[in-house]
Formats: sequence, C-alpha cells, structure tokens
Amino acid sequence: MSRFDGYFLRQLLILFGFFTLVLVGVFWITRSVSLFDRVISGGQSAIVFLEFTALTLPTLIRTVMPMAVFAAAVYATNRLSRESEMTVMLATGTSPWRLGRAVFLFGILTGLMMAAISVFLRPASVDQLEQRQAEVAGDVTAQLLNEGEFLHPAQGVTVYIGEIDLDGTLSEVFVSDRRDEESPVSYSSKTAYLVNNGTGIHLVMVDGIALRLDQQGRTLSSTLFEDASYDISALTSADTMTARSLEAIPTIELLQDRDAILASEYFSEGQMIEELHQRFSWIAICIAVAMAGFSTLMLGSFSRFGLWPQIFGAFTILVLLEGVRGFVSPVVIEDPKLWILLYLPAIIGILISCVFLLIAGRPLIRARSRGTNGALSQA
Repeated sequence: MSRFDGYFLRQLLILFGFFTLVLVGVFWITRSVSLFDRVISGGQSAIVFLEFTALTLPTLIRTVMPMAVFAAAVYATNRLSRESEMTVMLATGTSPWRLGRAVFLFGILTGLMMAAISVFLRPASVDQLEQRQAEVAGDVTAQLLNEGEFLHPAQGVTVYIGEIDLDGTLSEVFVSDRRDEESPVSYSSKTAYLVNNGTGIHLVMVDGIALRLDQQGRTLSSTLFEDASYDISALTSADTMTARSLEAIPTIELLQDRDAILASEYFSEGQMIEELHQRFSWIAICIAVAMAGFSTLMLGSFSRFGLWPQIFGAFTILVLLEGVRGFVSPVVIEDPKLWILLYLPAIIGILISCVFLLIAGRPLIRARSRGTNGALSQA
C-alpha cells in the first residue's frame, strides 16, 4: 500500500466513524422516544430501557451502515478533489482505477464489520430482546406497581394503587373486575400485599370491602373483610415465551437446519432463504456503495466549488440500489430459487462503478496518446 492509499484510507475510516455515530444518534433518538414511553409506562425501570436500547443497536447499526459508507466515500473524494490532492495524483499519471484501490479496501473492511453484525450479532441480539420482552410482558408485579394511576393489566380489569411504601406495602388499593358481565365485583382496601406462594401471584388485601353487582336482580351486595386474597395470576399471559421471529434465528441454523425449522415453525422456505441471503447481501452492498460514490465523483473535473452534480448523481444511484433491494425481496420469497437476485443491487453498483472508472480514465489515455504522437513527430 502506497502512502497516498494509507492517507486516503485513514480519511475514509475517520469519516465513516463520524457519519456512523451521527446517523445512529439520530435514528436512536427517534426510536428511543416511543421505546422509553412504552417501557416506563409498563412499570419498568430505566435499566430495562437501557437494556432494550443496547439490544436494538446491532439492528440500528446495520440499517445506517451502508449510508455511512456511502457518505464517507463521497465526502472524502470530494474533499480531496476540492483541495487539489486528487488532481495532483491524476496529473502524475495515476489512473482512477489505481486511486480506487483504497476505496475498495475500505469497502472490504466495512463489509467485514457488516458481516460480524449482520451474520452474528444481530440475530443474537434480536433473540435476546424477544426473550426479555416476553419476560417483561409476563411481569405482572411491574405492571401493577405504579402508584397514583388507573392501570388495566387485562381486558375488563382496573387496578389503582394510591401509594407504595418502601417495604412493599400497598396503600389505598382498588380493584375492579368486570370480566363477568353478569356479576362484576370491586374490591377496596386500606392496605394490600403482593404474595407469590408458588401456585400463583395473589393480591392480599387487608381491612376492605367487596362490592358485587347482580345485573339480573339489580342488587348491590357489600362484604366487609379483614383480609381477602385476589388471584392475579390470570392477568398474565399463560405462555410468556412467544415464538421467535425469523430475524432471531442464528445464521448457522438457517444454513444447516432449514428442514427442521420448516417442520416445527411457521416460516416458509422462501422467507428463510430470503432472510439468509439478505444477511450476506448487506456485506456486498457496503463494497458496492463505497465504489459507486467514489467512481461517480471521478467523472467530474477539478472545481473549488465541489462536485455537486456528481454528488447528486451518486445519491441517485444509492436510491436506485435501495429501490432494487426492496423490489427483489418479495420475488425471492415467492420463488426461493431466485435467491441470486438479492445480490443484484451490489452487482449493479459494482458494474456502474467499473463503467464510471473506465470513462474517467479515458481522458488520461488520450492525453498520453497525444503526448506520444507529439514526441514522435518532433523526433
């Protein structure tokens, strides 16, 4: 690797890190608002929110990484051109193909990063996230321990807790159970406790009153009690562990055990093939967008105002590649034998890059030809 290649590669990596942080930050803030509201309103702590956020980061990074690679390649090439460094290298006889070696190496490095995220980290994080979401959804204690709010842990059930002491004592408790429409019942007590006796979770209320409405007789009966137990186990889902999603299946399992997955789970063969090759196609797209951004800017001539027409053209190519990716996925799901189409965006991007670099190198070839002819005529 020459000194210029090392310099160019460092610029690309630094800008890639910067754009990745910026894009991840923007997308994270956008998504974390709704996630924070959903987690906190469910009675969970901020630690659970941070845990969920960390588990969503691999998916978020995979989403923004191709954009960061493209932005780094375009910005670095434009800056080197504006500061005449690219022009000097071209004037010394270096071809666009030779200058693109650093960009190609940059694409390979980012592709390896994408491989670690898309093939290994993301499936593991999605699997862990789904398990934690199931655990949180089944945590009725966390759902109920919100003081000063009317909560609805199940259809037809309303719970209100006025205050929660440090020792876990619940004060000013109200429970309305309307699941039996013919005979709804309401409980009210001064204090209560949540008790798990091994058979289920019970709300033990002390010094309270139970009101039962008989819809047919139009009568309301009241019962004073010193203590009463209300089983709240039914408010939780009987099966908190839901079926895993396709994104949570490890890559090695998709490679080796597709028949077992097809027999035991509800995914089709097309969905599994599409998910498997989609993970690998993200690797190739990193190389494609890096080369596409660089080669498009190489079509422009030196300008201190930048290569804005070429930048717009490069952005158009990026949008085109993303559009092709969205188009081929349903086709592969319908016919798994066409899985090669998932790599079509990367193939198109690399072919466009080769054509643009060939066009960008032609002026140099002509200049060398003219110089050779002039020297022969003088001789």
